[in-house]
Amino acid sequence: GIRQFIVGTGGHGTVTPGTPHPNSEVRAGGVYGVLKLTLEATSYSWAFVPIAGQTFTDTGTRACH
Repeated sequence: GIRQFIVGTGGHGTVTPGTPHPNSEVRAGGVYGVLKLTLEATSYSWAFVPIAGQTFTDTGTRACH
């Protein structure tokens, strides 16, 4: 299927996620930062970069279909 990233980590406040939806992989609440996406010809990668003082991170690389 299609991979989907939902990142809402800036602005007024963050919300702690509720019940996970089927196929959810990573979830975190109360975290500020940015998601860096890198697109290549045959793959893509991501890295969540938290603001200073926070420790949550998530990274990965996958091949394109």
